[in-house]
Amino acid sequence: MGRKVAIIGAGYVGATVAYTLAVSGNASEVVLIDIKEDKAFGEAMDIRQGAPYIAPLQIYSGSYEDAKGADIVILTSGVARRPGQSRLDLAQINVNITKSIIPDITRVAPNAVYIIVSNPVDILTYVFCKYSGLPEKQIIGSGTILDTARLRSRLAENFSISMQNVHASVFGEHGDSAFVPWSLATISGTPVDTYAHAIGLDVDGSGFRHAEIEEYVRTSGSTIIAAKGATYYAVSLSVNHICGCIFRGIDTALPVSTMMNGEYGISDVCLSTLSVIGKGGVNGKIISPLTDDEIAKLQFSAGKLKEVIQSLVI
Repeated sequence: MGRKVAIIGAGYVGATVAYTLAVSGNASEVVLIDIKEDKAFGEAMDIRQGAPYIAPLQIYSGSYEDAKGADIVILTSGVARRPGQSRLDLAQINVNITKSIIPDITRVAPNAVYIIVSNPVDILTYVFCKYSGLPEKQIIGSGTILDTARLRSRLAENFSISMQNVHASVFGEHGDSAFVPWSLATISGTPVDTYAHAIGLDVDGSGFRHAEIEEYVRTSGSTIIAAKGATYYAVSLSVNHICGCIFRGIDTALPVSTMMNGEYGISDVCLSTLSVIGKGGVNGKIISPLTDDEIAKLQFSAGKLKEVIQSLVI
C-alpha cells in the first residue's frame, strides 16, 4: 500500500515533519508544497540526499497537482508565531491563508485525511470543516497532542519513570484555556495522585503540584520560542505519530482537535478530547468520564474558541 503524504508549507514545521516522516519510515512518498518554491525544493533535496540510509522513500517538491492521490495532507502553512504573540493573534491572517488553500488542495486530494497543524489550530480546523465540504472524519487538527506530549514528558521527569508508563492527556484548546483532566491521569494504571502518595509526595504540596505542571505545559511553547525562535521538533514527532496511526490502520486514542457534535454539551467548535484515529481518519470519539469541574473547564475552553470564531470573517 502506498503511503503518500503532501505537506503544504516548507517552513520549520513542514520541513521537520517531512524529515521525521522520512526517518520513521511512515511515508513512502512525500511532496513538499510551498509558495516559496526554492525553499520547498531545497528542503526536499536535502532530505532526499540522505535517503540511501533510510527506508525507501520518494521525496520531492511540487505544486498542488503533485498532491493527487495523497493519503494524508498536512497543512503547516501560514504566518508563524513570534515571541510575545499568542496563537490567537494569528487567527484572521491564517484563516485567510487556509481558505485560499482549501479549494486547490481538496480538488486534487478529495479522499485524503487532512491534518491541520498551523495555528491557531482549533480555529483553522473549524474553518477547514466548514469551508472544505469534506466529511468531518477526514479532518484532524493536531490540537493538544503536542501539549499531551509535553505533559507526559514532564510527569515522567517529576516521577523519574519511563514516559511510556505515563498515561495522561490535555483537553480543550491548544492554547491558554487548555487543561489537564487529572481524574484520567495514571502511572501504569494507578491514578497519578495515588501514585504520588505511594512514593511519598503530597499532591499539590512539595514535589507534585498540579498547577505547576499545567503552567509548564501551557508556557512551554512560549519558552522555546523565546529561546530559539520557533518550535518544530516535538510537534513534528507528534504529527508523525498521527500519520503512523492512520497508515497502520490500528485505531488509537489520541487527543486531537475535531468537530464537536454534542459531546459534553459542546457543539459547532473544534477542540481536543480523545478521538479514535486510524484508517480513514476519525473513527469515533471516546467520551471519558470527566468530573463536573473538568466538564466545566472543557465548556469554558469551547466558549473562548467560539468568541474568537465570532470575531473572524470565515
